[in-house]
Amino acid sequence: MERIGVLGAGTWGMALARVLSNAGHQVTVWSALEKEVEEFSATRVHPNLPGMEIPQGIEFTKSIEEVCKDKAVLLFAVPSVFVRSTARNAAPYIQDGQIILDVAKGMEQKTHMTMTQVIADEIKNPSVKLVAFSGPTHAEEVAKDLPTTIVAACEEIAASEFVQELFEGTCMRVYTNTDVFGVELCGAMKNVMALAAGVATGLGYGDNTKAAIITRGIAEIARLGVAMGCKPETFLGLTGIGDLIVTATSVHSRNNRCGMLLGQGVAPQEAIKQVGMVVEGINALPAAMELKEKYQVEMPLTEAINAVVNLGASPMEQVQMLMHRQIKAE
Repeated sequence: MERIGVLGAGTWGMALARVLSNAGHQVTVWSALEKEVEEFSATRVHPNLPGMEIPQGIEFTKSIEEVCKDKAVLLFAVPSVFVRSTARNAAPYIQDGQIILDVAKGMEQKTHMTMTQVIADEIKNPSVKLVAFSGPTHAEEVAKDLPTTIVAACEEIAASEFVQELFEGTCMRVYTNTDVFGVELCGAMKNVMALAAGVATGLGYGDNTKAAIITRGIAEIARLGVAMGCKPETFLGLTGIGDLIVTATSVHSRNNRCGMLLGQGVAPQEAIKQVGMVVEGINALPAAMELKEKYQVEMPLTEAINAVVNLGASPMEQVQMLMHRQIKAE
């Protein structure tokens, strides 16, 4: 049994907290919202995970010191835009040798840092092991113990293997990987492609179009990743094509849903409002566009969805632009 602190009480953080608690670990969940702490402690249900019962063994706290103290693992499960502020607040209480398992996916807009890089930048403790946790895993299905696979990525393989063992015997089969940046780049960029796939659905297109977007989308992500020094095989694995497929096709995907609304003509801010949760693909677009320019990588799908979200372009016109690009070999 290990002592585990979970920072963030959203759907993903709570689904993982439940899995770990049911696996016999002692789990404490922190939320910055006092109301959440009180409600979850009393009701043992999460409004966005219907049918999931929060185990009685999970404790809740509004003290960031308490959730960090004497824990073998700290699981960062806050939205990407709050990772830096959460890491800054947690930094005084993080102890030498702890493993930080980050499940947020995204890239910081101004710095282009991945989430583990942001955390490292704030805590400034080289003894802490940072592990990225990513793959085709929707919280709604993990909360029901439906089988899934995921990757624990760290340059120090022992830390990844420790995380792997935490989930042994659960609904989650964990693989290890050392290409941390590649794994995190996939996690951020697949959300952008899921927006594009959703737009296609919103426009009334079918499976052919969505398959084309997924296939050409992973090609774009891989081109950028290889240019930045990532391993090509990462993009063919669970965190690359695997995560992109599930995010671009699932009804659980907030990025897919947001894209559908955009395709139907809903304005970006209204689409985000209707989704009701953080849409990470929209947050990742500025960094994606800047990296595309910096590394001089051809990324037409990324350009098209950025034009729709940030430049007021018509989704239909962007489709026509993509279909009439200069013909070429695959």
